Amino acid sequence: MLDIRLIAENPQSIKDNLKKRFQNELLPLVDKLVKDYEVSIKLKKEVEELRHRRNIISQEINKLVKEGKPMGVKQKEASEIPEKIKALEEKQAGLEGSCNTALIKMPNILHKSVPIGKSEKENKVIKKWGKLPNLKFPIKTHVELIEALNLADFDASAKLAGRGFYLIKDELALLNQALIRFAIDHMLKKGYSYIETPLMIKKDLIEAAMDINTFKDSIYKIQDEDLNLIGTSEHSLLGIHKDETIKEEDLPKKYFCYSMCFRKEIGSHGINEKGLWRTHQFNKVEQFIFSNPKDSYKDYEELLKNTEQLFQKLKLPYRISEMCSGQLSPWKSKSADLEVYRPTTKAYEEVASLSNCTDYQARKLKIRILKKDGSKGIVHTLNNTVVATSRALVAILENYQQKDGSVKIPAVLQKHMGGLKVITAK
Repeated sequence: MLDIRLIAENPQSIKDNLKKRFQNELLPLVDKLVKDYEVSIKLKKEVEELRHRRNIISQEINKLVKEGKPMGVKQKEASEIPEKIKALEEKQAGLEGSCNTALIKMPNILHKSVPIGKSEKENKVIKKWGKLPNLKFPIKTHVELIEALNLADFDASAKLAGRGFYLIKDELALLNQALIRFAIDHMLKKGYSYIETPLMIKKDLIEAAMDINTFKDSIYKIQDEDLNLIGTSEHSLLGIHKDETIKEEDLPKKYFCYSMCFRKEIGSHGINEKGLWRTHQFNKVEQFIFSNPKDSYKDYEELLKNTEQLFQKLKLPYRISEMCSGQLSPWKSKSADLEVYRPTTKAYEEVASLSNCTDYQARKLKIRILKKDGSKGIVHTLNNTVVATSRALVAILENYQQKDGSVKIPAVLQKHMGGLKVITAK
């Protein structure tokens, strides 16, 4: 969440930010938040003054006792102070609660470079890479290829878990593992620390990572427990340094993680009836940086470069699409998607999502920096997909398909496939 002092000191800039995000309905909340904060500060000061007054009266009473003088007036004043303090503290607590509720609704400050726009059409393509495949034969979808090559059993997965899951086997399952191993090796060479986190995390970590509506629509809750299945290991990586203060010289902290991920995917996109593109469960390698604020956009570019290099090694054509202001999630200051080309849809579709969340997530989790001059600040948090294997599998199947129905294996993955170069029908 945002620093409430930033809002109190710059209410107009906060309103301008809301307008750029097309969230005008929140504009009145800014004024209310500022007013409640100012009153809360005033009440806190009054409480401190009353406590100070109580100490002075105690000293005066002690003096009167020693001098054998009457204490009636002073005792009466002293006896009234606790009730006054209690009433003021209750009022202040109510205002703080109101401020926190409002703060949760306030989105992150957009980076100045974010394109202003409301719909996906207003996202800005900033780069294209690779040569589009020249397939001079009837193109098959990844589902058609999988079924023709007998690489999955979608009927069996439906019996096991219902719609939105998949059961892959043989060369396709091995290709999935090859992608995971390839991505791990790729990130180890970058010097990132490899972590495997729990697949369940507590509610407060997810609430710090995303807004409540996205939480409800995407995350599976474990009944009767304060635990949830992770929608991405980004959330569990974020929580590693909760309530910690990191020395400035120890930043940045760079991690990556392989995990299974679980999502409800409630909303406009829905779940694919059959196939691997949009599912309830998938495998992903994620990268994450706890950054010094002065370096966070340098780290942002590094995270993007890491993923680009992986897809370049796979020789999959892609583009980078920068999210416009109206498409940015509330917790993001700047974001871009890497979108791979799919010959079946003749479109670029998202396979990786890069985000700089600045200090928005870390403030709520109290992840601080101890600077070299002794002062403290809040770290910046950044993340990007290295590879979501199910979508990468779709891209490989569709881009590497051959006229005879076989599928070539990208050269960089062949060593993880026992030297196999082509998947053919059995």
